[in-house]
Amino acid sequence: MHLFVGTFSFPYIYTLFFDPHAGHLNVTQANQAIGGHHWLSLAADQKTLYAATYEPWRAAAYKVRREDGALALLNSQPVARQPGYVTVSKTQLYSVGGLSGEVFPLQGDGSLGSLSQALTFAEDKNGTDPGIRYGAHGVELSPDGKTLYVTDIGSDGVWTFAVSAKSLTDQKFHPAVRQDDGSRHAWPHPNGKILYVIQEHSGMVDVFRVDRLPDGKVEKLEHLQGASVLPRGRNASNYWADEIRLSTGPPNSPPKYLFTSTRGLEDNVKGYVAAFELDSQGRMKSTDPLDIWETPTSGGWANAIEPAPWVASPDAPFLQYLALTDDYAGTVRILMFDGTKIRDLCAVTLEVPAADRDRFNGTVRAATAVWLRPN
Repeated sequence: MHLFVGTFSFPYIYTLFFDPHAGHLNVTQANQAIGGHHWLSLAADQKTLYAATYEPWRAAAYKVRREDGALALLNSQPVARQPGYVTVSKTQLYSVGGLSGEVFPLQGDGSLGSLSQALTFAEDKNGTDPGIRYGAHGVELSPDGKTLYVTDIGSDGVWTFAVSAKSLTDQKFHPAVRQDDGSRHAWPHPNGKILYVIQEHSGMVDVFRVDRLPDGKVEKLEHLQGASVLPRGRNASNYWADEIRLSTGPPNSPPKYLFTSTRGLEDNVKGYVAAFELDSQGRMKSTDPLDIWETPTSGGWANAIEPAPWVASPDAPFLQYLALTDDYAGTVRILMFDGTKIRDLCAVTLEVPAADRDRFNGTVRAATAVWLRPN
């Protein structure tokens, strides 16, 4: 299985190959990029990879060669502020960062058209631009594509929009449950009725019921459950919670598990990956995690998890692989979860291509990963 990994530091998108049968991970290509890409999003047909560019501030589109994971730049478009996150529908790309966001139409070849809509989010308490660290940070679409969710760390909550053919409408803010939660990323359940939000500052993951109209306008996010993503006794102020994802299998069944990750705020504080069991409706069966695994380092700015496409295994009724990116060490790891325990399977360190080592040196700061579905 191929996966792509962007960086915070150097202008490459790495193509990696994971062999689940051999338990081996290796880098196959270092694709030239227009800058460091800290967030990646694949088109539904897997033919185009989209990226938020750390520097310069742009959204970019790359053509994907499925047989080997090679990438070729299609084009890029400027954004108003440093983008934190991008996601795509079949017709639009959505980018957010700090106080602003953008909507770009997708062209027939997958490239980005000119800006079609600019988005604005609330200023922080001091009236200044908080940037992606304390502003709008994440953006996700509902499974039916009718609702857009934007998580805002600084404003402490989630913005929702109704998605129409031409524009986003009905912008509404839904405050977080606790003061200074720091709403970082959201992830919708496939049933469209549940939204999960990970809170960067409080170290909590929250489950919300989505009350919305047929046109995608969200009336209310009703809080149902909250759980700590940290081991008991840990002080949330020493960590910054990071990512949230659902298990990808078995096929034709609702996700059985919710995965979260967190980072150490200082280099000497290690992060964690936690797994929670879900019922058929998407609620947690217990707010106590099934397992919490300590990461080898703090994770730096990353420690981002991305579950792999489902791999059938006759030896195990449930086996989920996850990619874990480590900005601090410059590594990509593969974790495996069997329904009970999270285990470390294999890892690879990203390196600058030999031909470019006179231009770039230092750690290749791994950012986030996305997987290509097997043909």
